[in-house]
Amino acid sequence: MTEPASNPLPERRRGSGAKMIYDLLRDEILDLALAPGSPVDETQLAQRFGTSRTPVREALVRLAGEGLIETLPNRSTMVSNIDFLNMQPLFDAMVLMYRVTSRLAALHHRPEDLEAIRARQAAFVAAVEAQDALAMIASNAAFHAAIAEAGRNRYFFGLFSRLLDEGRRLLRLYYRSYGDRLPQAFLEEHDELIAAIAARDAEAADRLARAHAEQVVRQIERLFTGEGRLDITL
Repeated sequence: MTEPASNPLPERRRGSGAKMIYDLLRDEILDLALAPGSPVDETQLAQRFGTSRTPVREALVRLAGEGLIETLPNRSTMVSNIDFLNMQPLFDAMVLMYRVTSRLAALHHRPEDLEAIRARQAAFVAAVEAQDALAMIASNAAFHAAIAEAGRNRYFFGLFSRLLDEGRRLLRLYYRSYGDRLPQAFLEEHDELIAAIAARDAEAADRLARAHAEQVVRQIERLFTGEGRLDITL
């Protein structure tokens, strides 16, 4: 794997250096520039960013809290592995949450919720047009989180948010399988879902959300079964 370019940080007030390191490392992990299982060394990172180990450690603690960094029993640190062998429970939970949050959004949304959902969709379309995979991941998660929030169930919202976080690197593989060029039909699926929610058609919202989620799952599964090509190294 090619080492990411050195990126020293200028002096900043306490805490801002840690935020910058966190943002850069998080992007590299999500984009698979730092591959699952690769070692993470505080000293090397401090040298890379031209800072002390303290902001590096703060950034790594935050990444660990998101499940992106793992500390082993021997106290060494690595990028968390993706559990490819136990994906089905995650897929089942994701499909269910796509469905239930979309159904509830159709039933309980307010006018301002539709504005937020459409704004997130516009951001997602812009990211797709720019072929910006990291922006696609972020804006897609924001789109579905806005739908979940419109459903007015904070427990479903919290659970779905955690599932979306856990699936971010899988979504990166999903976009990579299309060369970061999503078919137009996938953008239209979002638009159709928005229309069903706006019409308060809970059955249609459920059906469309299920089809959308299952399409994503099938494409990811193809990467593991030999029908597609799984490559997470650079």
